[in-house]
Amino acid sequence: MPLPKIENMAPLPMKIIGCGRYMPRRVVTNEELEARCELPAGWIETKTGVRERRWVERDESSTFMGAMAAREALDDAGIAPADIDLIMNASGSPPRALPDGGHLIQRELGLGRSGIPCMTVHTTCLSFVTGLNVAANFLATGQRETILIVTSDISSRSLDFSQPESAILLGDGAAACVVTRAPEGDGSALERYHQVGLGDGADLTTLRGMGTTWPPNDPDTPPEYNLFYMDGLGIAAMLRGAFTSFLETLTAGLSRADVAAVVPHQANAYALRALRRYGFPEGRIAKTLDRFGNCVAASIPLTLYEVIREGRISQGDRVLLLGAGAGLCIGGILLTY
Repeated sequence: MPLPKIENMAPLPMKIIGCGRYMPRRVVTNEELEARCELPAGWIETKTGVRERRWVERDESSTFMGAMAAREALDDAGIAPADIDLIMNASGSPPRALPDGGHLIQRELGLGRSGIPCMTVHTTCLSFVTGLNVAANFLATGQRETILIVTSDISSRSLDFSQPESAILLGDGAAACVVTRAPEGDGSALERYHQVGLGDGADLTTLRGMGTTWPPNDPDTPPEYNLFYMDGLGIAAMLRGAFTSFLETLTAGLSRADVAAVVPHQANAYALRALRRYGFPEGRIAKTLDRFGNCVAASIPLTLYEVIREGRISQGDRVLLLGAGAGLCIGGILLTY
């Protein structure tokens, strides 16, 4: 089946002026999980590429982590919290069903009576990518001038340790960035955005409970429905052909040499190796999987944070953010940094 093409996608002037990150204090080693899941020594790193990951402690809520990352991003941008005119929560694991997570971050930042608008963008592991696109459109139309995007995810509290495939892979973390409309002649822009939905794969990556179909207090809701489920082989099979077509569309007319850095969702070692097969040089593919695991939507921005902080990209460089997530969905952005 042919996938949708990018139509009439003009560059949207957008500049990242600050970034921040918060990683939980607790480091969870492979040895700990191999003992818990009765796996052979060395099995986790061999199968997933993960050496360790971070899990929250009781005083580290997703709202707390998001606010900590946001404060660093605001400091990096050199602006006060009151200078932002939109708080966007772009996370894959909401702290509550209600209210909107953006309001919880607003309150945590001491802005609970500021009147600054808040909203949530949720496309599971691609929430940050989608959030950047939404923000770029707000900025391009003049509706907003300075937007704070916060992505904070906790997966460790819904893991099913009888399914090691996902339990050993996932980590917790948060990242944030401040974006503004790029000044005339600056060149920073969101050049392209592309997303594909494959709803036939909805049950391959899911947390069935917590919603209105299987409420947590309903006696008919099986307990395992309140835990994360993933069929990794099924996901790989469904995404294989679709991802090729998706990437061809997103990068049409570009050579691999035109892209200074690829910042992928840190899904697993197989997914990262696949990018090399698509022609991206090893040294340009940013990786945090080995140290942080798969941090859901936070994976992309916390990895982008590292790329920026380490000086691996300069103004004017093209950066590709891309990945896949529950839905199933595939998405990506081409930025001029």
